[in-house]
Amino acid sequence: MKNLFKQFRLLLEYLLVYFIFSILSILPINFVSNIGGIILKFIGPFTIANKIATSNFKRIFVNMSDKEIKENVLISWENLGKTLFELSILEKIVDEKNNRITIKGKENIKKINENNKQVIFFTIHQSNWEIVLPVLDQLGIKTVAIYRHINNHFINKLVLKKRNNSIKSKQCFYTPKGIKSAKDIISAVKNNLSIMVLIDQKDSAGEIVKFFGISAKTQTGFIKIARKNNLKLVPIQNFRNDNNFCIKFCEPIEINNQEINDNEVMLSIHKIIEKWIKENPTQWFWQHNRFN
Repeated sequence: MKNLFKQFRLLLEYLLVYFIFSILSILPINFVSNIGGIILKFIGPFTIANKIATSNFKRIFVNMSDKEIKENVLISWENLGKTLFELSILEKIVDEKNNRITIKGKENIKKINENNKQVIFFTIHQSNWEIVLPVLDQLGIKTVAIYRHINNHFINKLVLKKRNNSIKSKQCFYTPKGIKSAKDIISAVKNNLSIMVLIDQKDSAGEIVKFFGISAKTQTGFIKIARKNNLKLVPIQNFRNDNNFCIKFCEPIEINNQEINDNEVMLSIHKIIEKWIKENPTQWFWQHNRFN
């Protein structure tokens, strides 16, 4: 009976999200982005996640006043709201005809593209992170992306469908973090596919690595995969300009030096993403419990 009630609750949640997504999908891009930003900018400050975001901000920007922190966290809610609502129209946002995405640093992946080389792309939950795999797909880079499964399995299927619809060639695909992703990654490496990971969230099974000078549970599995298969790492910076986006491919990183351990490699990678976050602090996902 308890499980039946839970499934009913999950179904109601799904129907609400499905209804909202259905309405949003027929509306203009700017309207959808802006209304999402307005709604979460209003609701966010009243949630427990706002305390987490504020605490995270204070840890990093120790010299910032409470007023400035409050303003920055509020704008981060706006970015998160835009990102969530943009899921409903992801296919339209990544459509090249709409000219929403600027790509920089193509010279850094030219050889990868021309020679069909495998790499591991890494990025973070900044701007709208959902656009990254569709962009790789449009560039003809066959890639498998790892994502976190949404607890509501009905909504998870809906979101996954939106993601899949944004990929046109079908050479790229998503795999949920866990046993399945481990199998898919092994298969991807064997079949000459690249891998894309979001590396900024807490990994309870990860290793302790300093992030902004704070000890934090961090995933390092992608480094082990890169070393085992002699793959380069390619950082992807992603930032928002109102309702338009810029994807920047940074210079590939070699990590074959066995004298440097995985934690040291991850520490150097953290320095890269710390710089991204400091450059666009209101576009990072501060609302997750990164440091606990």
